[in-house]
Amino acid sequence: MPTNDLTYEIKAHLVVLSKTSSGWTKELNLVSWNGEAPKFDIRSWSPDHSRMGKGITLSREELDALKEYLGTE
Repeated sequence: MPTNDLTYEIKAHLVVLSKTSSGWTKELNLVSWNGEAPKFDIRSWSPDHSRMGKGITLSREELDALKEYLGTE
């Protein structure tokens, strides 16, 4: 039976995109999930980073494609 144990390690805090009045922040970080190679990750975090909201992870190639797209707007 699969477990729901999720491990993560924030390898680098890159930028805080926004902050709520409760102290939660939306951040772009470099995160290793379950011991895998780190990926770029955008999601909300509690002030102590012990809890998180839903987010999205991007490989370097995906981040570069997004940067290229956003640069054309």
